[in-house]
Amino acid sequence: MTTHIVMFAFHNKNKVENIDKAKELLNNLMGKVPSLLSMEVGINFSSEERAMDLSIITTFKDRAGLEEYALHPEHLKVVEFIKEVASSSKVVDYEL
Repeated sequence: MTTHIVMFAFHNKNKVENIDKAKELLNNLMGKVPSLLSMEVGINFSSEERAMDLSIITTFKDRAGLEEYALHPEHLKVVEFIKEVASSSKVVDYEL
């Protein structure tokens, strides 16, 4: 099992709307990317300075499944939007 976690910080302009749209776009990937076994998308409520705005936790059978997801056209559409509205991101990938 391969787990892929990404946390995003968003630009302040239209922040709430962009976070909501990103969440919707990400959730819509379930069923469109065959290798994507599960996805959890969460909007942050912490007010800590180190907090990020949105996180995803996705799982795949293996690293090949994660690669398929990374290159899938539907995922790339979401990435394109998030790159426009996010100021930074952090990633962790691991295997169990």
